Amino acid sequence: MPLFQPLNPPLRDWRGKTVWIVGASSGIGEATASALHAQGAQVVVSARKAADLEAFASAHPGSTALPLDATDAAAVHAAADGLLAQGPLDCVLYCAGHYTAMRATTLDLSDMQRHTAVNYTGALYVLSAVLPALLARGEGHIGLVGSVAGYRGLPNSLAYGPTKAALINLAETLYLDLHDKGIGVSLINPGFVQTPLTAQNDFAMPALLTPAQAAQAILKGWAKGRFEIHFPKRFTLWLKALRMAPNRAYFYLVSRATL
Repeated sequence: MPLFQPLNPPLRDWRGKTVWIVGASSGIGEATASALHAQGAQVVVSARKAADLEAFASAHPGSTALPLDATDAAAVHAAADGLLAQGPLDCVLYCAGHYTAMRATTLDLSDMQRHTAVNYTGALYVLSAVLPALLARGEGHIGLVGSVAGYRGLPNSLAYGPTKAALINLAETLYLDLHDKGIGVSLINPGFVQTPLTAQNDFAMPALLTPAQAAQAILKGWAKGRFEIHFPKRFTLWLKALRMAPNRAYFYLVSRATL
């Protein structure tokens, strides 16, 4: 590919486009759905909380509430089949997430498995349900919401971080496999965003963004055809630099800053 060309086809005109967002009852998913609706997209919002989805649909005429548990493979495939029977999906965003702060001294296996089911395996269910149609059509876009917590190991992230690291690797591999098939792939790695998940944190969160700010960063990244969309850069660029640090330096610096 040309060195300075966008990695993905830029997504700028959302009028009449159908976007399915899984994990849209609150936080980044809900805010992104609202931002896309404002730009003319036909938004389908999914999550387990049916009442929240119905409230969104009522406030955003033309959008569709599709209650769904992303950890239920059969339900995911049935939902995808129903949507695809109505027409093509132009963009699918997987934003479902589960987070509990955890350290090795308080390892909770069942909660770790819940992290894996929601944060990673659910994304696989959605991919398996929509990829055949996207490939047959030869166009469309897949977005996965990871996290800067997936860059390297962090305190309190024993359960959450590995699932986001898996999503990062998954997105990179998907891009390599799908780019020449006409399908865009984006990886969204937020820093701290005000959501029900981060509300659990009992520490100061640097460069904290609102969900609406996060949504605008995502749309801006899509419009520029980026593969990785990370924000806010005043925070994420430091973590990217630490990602390349030698292990001894990384462990020392992170321990000093967080422990």
